[in-house]
Amino acid sequence: MPIDFRNLPKSKNFLAIDKKYSSFKNSKIAILSCPYEKTTSYGKGTAKGPKAIIEASHYVEFFDEETLKEVCFKEGISTLEPLKFGKKTGKQALDYIYWNVLTWIKSGKFVVTLGGEHSISTAPIKAHFDSYPDLSILHFDAHSDLRNEYEGSKYSHASFAARVSEFTTKITQVGIRAQCKEEYEFIKEKGINTFYAHQIRNEGFNDALIDKIIATLDKNVYITFDVDYFDPSIMPSTGTPEPNGFYWDETMRLLKKLCAKRNLVGFDVVELAPRKDFKFPDFLTAKLIYKILNYRF
Repeated sequence: MPIDFRNLPKSKNFLAIDKKYSSFKNSKIAILSCPYEKTTSYGKGTAKGPKAIIEASHYVEFFDEETLKEVCFKEGISTLEPLKFGKKTGKQALDYIYWNVLTWIKSGKFVVTLGGEHSISTAPIKAHFDSYPDLSILHFDAHSDLRNEYEGSKYSHASFAARVSEFTTKITQVGIRAQCKEEYEFIKEKGINTFYAHQIRNEGFNDALIDKIIATLDKNVYITFDVDYFDPSIMPSTGTPEPNGFYWDETMRLLKKLCAKRNLVGFDVVELAPRKDFKFPDFLTAKLIYKILNYRF
């Protein structure tokens, strides 16, 4: 378990906020970066995602014109020094993340974990599962990530949800549009709530659908958000983009209503693979994080 840690200064923290609002002691929210990438199978670069998100966040406005909030000043946001994985891989890396996240939860923080590849999400999900009763997982993604193993690894980015299902099947997936037959059958067998992209488009991403999604969730909810959920037209900076993705407004309507109807206890955002020639996806991801926080608090 971690004993000491470093709180990042204004020049390196989320939103570039002053010490008064970003010290660990004064902050309700803690941002933990996990720049881990070992199993990406197509595009690379997710290890650079957390740094790119934080750098882009320096250009996000503090004031949210929709909620009329400045949650960074109201609650405080502490940005912790990124985890250093060294030679840690697979279960060892996940255990390292787990104990860090669990420590910050027990310290009373609302923890936001930044990836890195999606394999990291099993750890913060387990930490929250062990901390909150009646917990459901809301999984935004283009892929169901339920393969028992992929390319020889049970801890692949394509298998994180399979590892989660070993301790809970209270999983609701939104946006899925790529999976193998075995994953489809696994979903049916385990009763996982999966809202496929083609079904969402046929029904319409409307209030009725949003209510249907939220109805599958228990009182406490943890979000794991793979940015390839978004359409490649607005999120090209990811390793495995898929057509027929989703857009900002419809997603925000779901997130806003979720935070009004359920208790969001934490979330992670993963799989951003930043490009030097195109910064917008980095900014979109940073704003996504801040938007969820403004809805939550």
